Amino acid sequence: MSAAATSTEWDIEFLDLTAYLARVGYDGDRAPTARTLRDLHLAHTAAIPFENLDIPLGHGIRLDLAGLQDKLVHRSRGGYCYEQNLLFAAVLERLGFGVTRLLARIRNGSDKIRPRSHATLRVEAEAEDGAGEGSVWLADVGFGGEGLLEPIPLTAGTPARQGGWSFRLDREDGGVWVLRSLHSGGWFDLYAFTLEAQPYADFVVSNYFTSTNPSSPFVGQAVVQRTSADARHSLRGRDLTVTRPDGSADHRTLTDEEFAGLLVTTFGIALDQADAMRALSGIDAPPAG
Repeated sequence: MSAAATSTEWDIEFLDLTAYLARVGYDGDRAPTARTLRDLHLAHTAAIPFENLDIPLGHGIRLDLAGLQDKLVHRSRGGYCYEQNLLFAAVLERLGFGVTRLLARIRNGSDKIRPRSHATLRVEAEAEDGAGEGSVWLADVGFGGEGLLEPIPLTAGTPARQGGWSFRLDREDGGVWVLRSLHSGGWFDLYAFTLEAQPYADFVVSNYFTSTNPSSPFVGQAVVQRTSADARHSLRGRDLTVTRPDGSADHRTLTDEEFAGLLVTTFGIALDQADAMRALSGIDAPPAG
């Protein structure tokens, strides 16, 4: 795809790069190298939480770049996979990385064939020294399960340690790649994907299904998550789970006041009390659009 086609389809020329970099607290090198990719990926996952709160609030999920920036950058909200990774893709392309936007099938340990409902990214980075071949990575700042903190080389069979978490990519027949995480019982399938670029229209259709279909895990409940090197905080409704890399976990049920407070203190999401309670209740408001 030519640069002109990419710009027309994804509107990356309208990206407010300065505002994005301030939002994620990044002031490092901007050369399109693997080091920049890693540092930006870490900064993004630390600053912008995973959340679906606009769905139970009845606002719908916008994927146009103006909508993504308004929500995730200017209003300091989070988002789920389509929002997070399409914004991140625009940032990377503006900086000169080669980006292929992909759709993946969630597995979560199952061999059931599910629809392509997860957005992820193939990224080409330049060689660090400016000479020789560059490198190719899987980047994903928007997986609402056992998500990556850093990009992982698009190489089969090589474990990657990220904080206390371990990941690996493997290849299956038919050009299928599988991202796996290490559990106490062995390697656990997270999602599977192929490397064909997907157009904006397919993300719109997939996003509509994920944000409106009653079978979607993001419809009918608030889902919020933030992962660090040593813990993963997950909210499903008012149920909070804190999971550690060794597999140990703490669970508790939050009061209304605790839910609203944790959105701010733990997840960095600024909702007023009324909206927090509406999101928690999972109201059956019709989706916008």
